[in-house]
Amino acid sequence: MNPLLLIDDDQELTSMLSTYLQREGFVVQVANDSQLGLRQAISGHYELLVLDVMMPGLDGISLLRQIRQHSKVPVIMLTAKGDDIDKVLGLELGADDYVAKPCLPRELVARIRAILRRVQQQQDEPTEVKVGPLTLEPGSRKAWVNSQQIQLTGAEFSVLWVLACQAGRLVSKAELSLQALGKTLTQYDRSLDVHISNIRQKLGKREDQQAWIEAVRGKGYQLMQRSDTLPT
Repeated sequence: MNPLLLIDDDQELTSMLSTYLQREGFVVQVANDSQLGLRQAISGHYELLVLDVMMPGLDGISLLRQIRQHSKVPVIMLTAKGDDIDKVLGLELGADDYVAKPCLPRELVARIRAILRRVQQQQDEPTEVKVGPLTLEPGSRKAWVNSQQIQLTGAEFSVLWVLACQAGRLVSKAELSLQALGKTLTQYDRSLDVHISNIRQKLGKREDQQAWIEAVRGKGYQLMQRSDTLPT
């Protein structure tokens, strides 16, 4: 049983979604007030949050910013359809995924299960992965460069984990999206690019002053090793 928290001021929507999610086997709590949602979100009692962007008072973006100061719990944002600014900003602040409103309950369930499955698979990994001074520990979902911990969100860790496990190999965007985020890449989905940008900033440069992650336009991404050269 996976405990989830829905944070949305729309009582009709949360009632409908919680009923559907409970039928799918989830344990669901609802917070129709953002301040109550914040207290519950950082309690450590939930495996995933579903958070609406548009709420009175403390909006979803501000709420996410505060949650990320205390917790790495996976977060799915509910955004207005076509509102790319909220989607990108949410991802930059640490959201794992987003679903446009009005959302189909089946799509939301699929996104939730993909994230929970990804987290569980990484927690079950028995060993760490090292690429030069970069170390990833899947059990704790922590990363270090030269013994300095890098603060990654859950989605960022998953993306970096897939690249690190295949270090030196070009991983296509479609493959990376499926393996790391649990979803098929669509034409206008920028979530993977935002996660990569965030990871690059957090990792900084390698000892040779080159970027850790290089992109091959139209092909994918590669976690570089000292002697790697990009395919042409």
